[in-house]
Amino acid sequence: MVDYKQHIHSDSKVMLGKPTIKGTRITVELLLRKLADGYSFEEILGMYPHLKLDDILAAVAYAAAMMESEEVIIAA
Repeated sequence: MVDYKQHIHSDSKVMLGKPTIKGTRITVELLLRKLADGYSFEEILGMYPHLKLDDILAAVAYAAAMMESEEVIIAA
């Protein structure tokens, strides 16, 4: 599995602090939305040729890590 910490960065001066791919203004959110919309990894890499496959995988790993640490509260 890709270590997302090597690819994902958050800076309050870039994209309002949203997590982005290091060295870019491409947010994790954008990549996840593209995947959710049905775009393949290859199509996304074609749209953003400066990205690497590991950058996209890191975005997915980051999302999984955030979900893993999310606290679930059951409504009564």
